[in-house]
Amino acid sequence: MSEPAIVRFDTRRALQAHWRALLGRAVRRIDLFDPDFAMLPLGAPDVEATLRAFLRGGGTLRLALHDANFIARACPRFLGLARYYSQRIECRRSPRSLRHLSDAFALADGLHVVRRFHCDHMRGEAAFDAPAAVEPPAVRFEALWEESETILCPTVVGL
Repeated sequence: MSEPAIVRFDTRRALQAHWRALLGRAVRRIDLFDPDFAMLPLGAPDVEATLRAFLRGGGTLRLALHDANFIARACPRFLGLARYYSQRIECRRSPRSLRHLSDAFALADGLHVVRRFHCDHMRGEAAFDAPAAVEPPAVRFEALWEESETILCPTVVGL
């Protein structure tokens, strides 16, 4: 493992570059929370290829969100992956009582995190090979996950 690297960013381009880097480093598990995933290239061809390789290698992907409309409307590649790898991808919607949560983050293998401080802004930080930086959002993700309901199933009826 290399020395922890924490990088601050404030543009969409930087957010997406760090997010792609996190996906590329993931081996076992990726946990993603974003209110709607509109700022992340979840449906991009290169992201699909990265996620397909990750899932084919035995990885699991968990998405927590407030609203799935953007994914249903704009991410057909991701929906195809969700159907094909339904045993490895789970998507849950937060309850109304947690819809006030406004940050967004991606976690990989308990080692890497990309986090926006508020979903309406691009300001955030990326930390790679930094388990201490992953722990607080990982605890939040688990709490959110437990309170959320499954919405994405192999037939995409849940959307």
